[in-house]
Amino acid sequence: MSLPENTTVLIVGAGPAGLTAALSLVHYGCHDFVIVDAVGEGLNTSRAITIHCATVEALASIDAADGLLSHAIKGKGIRITSRTSQIFDAKFDSLKKHSAHPYTLYIPQNVTELVLGQKLQSLGVQVQRPHRVVGMKQNEKDSRITDVSFEDGQVIRARYIIGADGARSIIRTIAGIGFSDPEGPHPANNVLAQMVSADVTFEPEPVGPVTLEGHLNGTVFSGNFFFLVPFGKRFNAELTRDGKPTTKSIFRVGCAIPAKNGEPPHAPPKEYIQNLIDTYGPACITSDPSLNPKPVKVDQLVWSTRFRTRSAIADRTFTRLGAAIFLVGDAAHIHSPAGGQGMNLAIRDAIFLAEAVTKHIQASAENPDVDDTILQEFAEARHARALEIIGFTKTLLKLASLTYDSYAWWMPFSWASIRDLVLRILGGYDFVQSKVAWGLSGLGRR
Repeated sequence: MSLPENTTVLIVGAGPAGLTAALSLVHYGCHDFVIVDAVGEGLNTSRAITIHCATVEALASIDAADGLLSHAIKGKGIRITSRTSQIFDAKFDSLKKHSAHPYTLYIPQNVTELVLGQKLQSLGVQVQRPHRVVGMKQNEKDSRITDVSFEDGQVIRARYIIGADGARSIIRTIAGIGFSDPEGPHPANNVLAQMVSADVTFEPEPVGPVTLEGHLNGTVFSGNFFFLVPFGKRFNAELTRDGKPTTKSIFRVGCAIPAKNGEPPHAPPKEYIQNLIDTYGPACITSDPSLNPKPVKVDQLVWSTRFRTRSAIADRTFTRLGAAIFLVGDAAHIHSPAGGQGMNLAIRDAIFLAEAVTKHIQASAENPDVDDTILQEFAEARHARALEIIGFTKTLLKLASLTYDSYAWWMPFSWASIRDLVLRILGGYDFVQSKVAWGLSGLGRR
């Protein structure tokens, strides 16, 4: 498909960040933009699954939340357990005094992208696919325009470029922007540097409190953690559209893989996932009769993946190469999935960026020589916010990686057992539950 020769804004990447940036531009009155993606169709994989309270609010502010609200599971809270008993339960209803959306939405990323894409289409905007960026250079006639070249030979001249093209961002690379862990090349805690996630069904279907919709369940183990999110049958059609259909409930499972266990397979098979569940998962979903009086086994592996939990942030999220160039989402920052913050930060970045860009476009119309103060202030604020989120997720990962090994022979306690004891005691206080819910919600770090 042919692309226009000129546009005010070019969005590169049509994941959650790129789609949200497009929706936000429309909301703020900017219609002269093009959104492209390198692949022929959107993701069919599940990936991120949480949309927190602050992100729902941000989406509602640009009239883009209704579709997600109608599709998603409204999460009631987050539950921390050992393999056999509950340690802590933080309920989200304490957020009612702060927000009209006191919950977390549980919805697979491919469904999120589908809903946001449909919303964009309803506004008359189509993602242009497949168009892969291969080069950028300053326009010879206008120093505020960049010529963006594509693999098929087409060229677009743009005044603003939004790089929402993922952790391996070509926009970031061409712009010469560095991307590294803020702690340096040797971060302090890399014990749980890799994870595996999968969507599975069980036979027979498991029973127990952690199998009910509405909670994210985190199971702590010595030096590791495992999470379980029941989807019920709500997303069966979307999750199995490229595979074997199922009428059973689908569960998202995920587990950190200690470095000592070696590297997991690229797409872990059913047997690998079963072993993780039996080793680290809550008792009620294991096949081990010594743990589970009603053993269950993985029946269908709908999807699986491995990924690293490393953190990195772009040296800057705004620069110029003729056009104003921005990075959002994974192109700007990546971090561990602890706390489910990644996609949320990406979506909020995109919404706030579109507002800043629209203000700059309007200012430029009134004064062609307007400086970049609006854009620079936005970039600095979001860079600082990303550093804060990275620190938050590193702390959560460190807490999850504590072991039950005794601290010393003269101190027969472990850091993990102290963590569990503190959570069990403090978890009985409403203000502690409220503080945890507030921290996860993003309301204090929009």
